[in-house]
Parts: sequence; C-alpha cells; structure tokens
Amino acid sequence: MKLFRKRDFITVGFITVFGAVSITLFYFILTPEKTLPIYQPYEVNEKLVDSSISYISKYHKISDFKLINQNGKTITQEYYKNKIYVADFFFTTCQSICPIMTKNMLEIQEQLKNDKEILLLSHTVTPEIDSVQQLKKYALENNIDDNKWNLVTGDKRQIYDLARKSYLAVEDSEFGDFDMIHTENFMLIDKQRQIRGFYDGTDKKEIERLLLDIEILKNLN
Repeated sequence: MKLFRKRDFITVGFITVFGAVSITLFYFILTPEKTLPIYQPYEVNEKLVDSSISYISKYHKISDFKLINQNGKTITQEYYKNKIYVADFFFTTCQSICPIMTKNMLEIQEQLKNDKEILLLSHTVTPEIDSVQQLKKYALENNIDDNKWNLVTGDKRQIYDLARKSYLAVEDSEFGDFDMIHTENFMLIDKQRQIRGFYDGTDKKEIERLLLDIEILKNLN
C-alpha cells in the first residue's frame, strides 16, 4: 500500500523549499550589515595625537597635502580623490620594523594590483635624508609599483602635522623640531578621507584583517 500520493510529495517539496527560502531571508534580514568605524582623535591613543585636536569627536578628515613622490612628481590629495587607500609612515634607513612593514605593504600591493580603486601611500619621517633619489632607490629595490604606491617626501613640518593631526599615527620626539617616532600602524582611509581602521603593519594576521576590511569598505562606498 502506498503511504504517500504524488500530490503529497509535491506538497512536502513545496513546504521544504518555502521553509529554506524563508530561513535564508530571515537570516539576511536579521544579520546586521558589516560596517567599519570612523575613527576620531579622542578615541586614539593620546601619544599619537597632537594635543590641539585630541578633544575632537566628529568630522575628522585627512588634511590637504602637497608632497613629492619617488619619481619627483607632486602628489596632493587630488591623486587619492574617490580612492580607498592605505597609509603609513617609515624611513628608508630604518633597520627595525620598516623592512617588515614594507614587505607586508608589498603583499597588499600584489593582492590588489589589479584593483584601481585601492592605492597605497607611505610618508618618510626623515625627509632630510629621504630625498627623491633615495626614495626611488628604495622603490626599485623593493619592487614598488609606481602606479599603485607613492613614497613621499617634502616639508618636515607638513609631514609631522599630517602624522599627528591627520593620520594620528606617530609619537612626538624631543630630539628636534618636528621629529617623530613612527609606529607600525597602517591606516585605512575611505573616499571621504576618513580613518576607517588601524592595523599592525608587522603582523600577517593584521594584514589579512586589513584586506578583509578593504572589501567591506568597498561595499559601503
């Protein structure tokens, strides 16, 4: 004796499919969209923030800038208009964390080499040493893609202000005017020039997190 008629199978199949679709829809409705914070100066380690802006709790953005890259080209904020980019601070003669940071930034370059929406920007903290020629030598030695990644030098006061008043990324130094103690931080900057993340540029797992956050940010923009 048949326990189920053909019509019963159709009904069970419909209920199963309907249930699966409903569960999927509820999952997407109830699961919050992945997003990223927008960092403000008051939230960041006070050692990395100039005291003149440490109280700011909203509307913080990267300031306008005018620097020179490894090819002697003037680079301003317009170069990064409508782009997502990763920024850091380094110097070419550094023998401690900088080589690791450069290696990890190279990994980001290679992972995203065909993505024209993403760029990289490294500022020297010793512009008196890191001339255009020195930056070019460093770029060639490290296989840096000029179309993807700018190494920039320029006025020391401007770089100091960018580091401590815009990117919130370096400690002050007492050794000389506008001297800086750079950190391992990579900063993720969105198309509105806002800081969306800080990452340890010497940590592989942090680089993986940065790459994932870039994808999240691309979906938000």
